[in-house]
Amino acid sequence: MDNTIRLLSEENEKRFLSDRACLAVHSKGRDVDEEQCPVRTCFQRDRDRIIHSQSFRRLKHKTQVFLAPSGDHYRTRLTHTLEVSQIARTIARALLLNEDLTEAVALGHDLGHTPFGHAGERALDKLCKNGFRHYEQSVRVVERLEKNGRGLNLTQEVKNGILCHTKGEEAFTLEGQIIRIADKIAYINHDIDDAIRANVMAEEDIPLSLRMQLGMTKSQRINNMVLDVIHNSKDKIRMSEDCYTAFMDLHSFMFSAVYTNPVCKGEESKAVDMLHKIYSYYIRHIEEMPSDYISIADTQGEERAVCDYIAGMSDNYALKVFNQLFVPMFWLE
Repeated sequence: MDNTIRLLSEENEKRFLSDRACLAVHSKGRDVDEEQCPVRTCFQRDRDRIIHSQSFRRLKHKTQVFLAPSGDHYRTRLTHTLEVSQIARTIARALLLNEDLTEAVALGHDLGHTPFGHAGERALDKLCKNGFRHYEQSVRVVERLEKNGRGLNLTQEVKNGILCHTKGEEAFTLEGQIIRIADKIAYINHDIDDAIRANVMAEEDIPLSLRMQLGMTKSQRINNMVLDVIHNSKDKIRMSEDCYTAFMDLHSFMFSAVYTNPVCKGEESKAVDMLHKIYSYYIRHIEEMPSDYISIADTQGEERAVCDYIAGMSDNYALKVFNQLFVPMFWLE
């Protein structure tokens, strides 16, 4: 088959991208070798595989900050992912880095997130003897859980960027490093927006000194943070020290004003209790899980299987499972 289109894209990367960019032709490859796509580079192909995955579609019904919000305009894990992708691509394009690789990592970074946001993550972390970290689960999703256990067979660069997007060792590509900082820029600003919509806080509640430094509106803050990253990144993706300090001060404000606010978190204990009960039930009734997870229990252990099953649930599905297991049917009518 004629590979002209893909070869042209790869040649354009060589011509137009920075010497620091990760080129598709220099990828470390996949765990299982495949014939190249005639049209798409390897990173474009990874992006498409993520977008068409079941795990990606489930993000639309997974909590970002507000549990089961009644309005249509609150962020979900999916809309958060899209905002991270937009910010990350802007940075990558300005720095002449590989936008396709950046986009693939951004779209896949939260595939392993639990239902009910970080409350669900903390619940599974306590339940599983080896702990639970959503960034590790995201890699497990693309390696072992998608496509009936075959995985998506993504490139090493994309998987490494997903694994390193939150904490610990930095990604070995600059494109992967972008996601860690784009994630921060996205969530701090859209969480403010959602909190204002929920009447938890007002824009004016943010300390004036931070607003004057970072921006008086959400748009200004995102723009200023992105520009700061672009102007201060070269061999490493970074904010300036002043901007990062202000970001951390803003995060501390949000922690007290929003992230621990009973209006936002008042229902979390119920969600955590639901997951505890679901976990306890399936640990005792492995045979009632879907067949894919029964196979995981047989080969990798029952705890691993139940953890995978629950982590993959959307908020809606977790609630449905809980009702089926623990709520008498006539109470649901």
